Amino acid sequence: MPKRYSCPVELTVDVVGGRWRTVILARLKEGVHRYGELRRRTPGISEKMLSQRLRELEADGLVVRRDHGTVPPHVEYELTEEGRSLAPVLQAMYDWGVARAARTGADVGD
Repeated sequence: MPKRYSCPVELTVDVVGGRWRTVILARLKEGVHRYGELRRRTPGISEKMLSQRLRELEADGLVVRRDHGTVPPHVEYELTEEGRSLAPVLQAMYDWGVARAARTGADVGD
C-alpha cells in the first residue's frame, strides 16, 4: 500500500528532503559524476554519508549507478528520468538561494 501524504509538498520533501540528498541531486543535475568527483564537489559530507545518500537516491529511482567493472573501480552516477524531472525544482531552489545570499550577505559557493 502506497504511503499517504497530506500535501504534495510533503511528498516532495520526503523524496528530496535532507541537506545532502538535495545537494547530491543538484550536482548530478549538471551531468554524470564519478564518486570521487561528487566527494570533492561536496565539501563537508563524509564518505559514509555520501555512500548512504547515493544508495537511498538509487533505491528511490532518482539516481542510477554504473559500475564499469574495472580495476581500479570506475563507478559513475547520473540522474534517471525521474531524477531529471526534479531539475526545475532544484533550479528554483538554487535561484532562491542565490537571491537570499545577495539579500543577507551569506557566503555561498557554486
